[in-house]
Amino acid sequence: MTAVKKLLHTRYRVDDLEKTVTFYKDVLGLQETRRHKSPRGSELVFLKAEESEELIEICHFPSSGMVRVQADLTHLAFEVENLEIFGRHLSAHGLAFSDGPHLRKDGGGFAFVDAPEGYEIELIQRAHTTEPSRQ
Repeated sequence: MTAVKKLLHTRYRVDDLEKTVTFYKDVLGLQETRRHKSPRGSELVFLKAEESEELIEICHFPSSGMVRVQADLTHLAFEVENLEIFGRHLSAHGLAFSDGPHLRKDGGGFAFVDAPEGYEIELIQRAHTTEPSRQ
């Protein structure tokens, strides 16, 4: 059987490359793994979360026109240790949750914050139990 093997990266196109990269690095704590210009002229920056293999590709390609992010079209989800603490971290950067946090009795929950271009970022706090949580 022919099938894909694994997810390598997800691309988000943006208008302001440096503002977006700064958000992912300074606010979310992602690490920049590489940066280059594609053969067609796109400026690309690849980022990753410390415990993940998959990359996020941030693409700046002005000739494609302005980026218009539709509400509820897509989002990236990241695990955080504690939503309350992460909320304080956001405040220190002049940001706030755009939705939530929504906490369950088992200690798990989620919240959202918007990236500079309007892409939603979901932040998930795992339950305190060892059983897998269901969203």
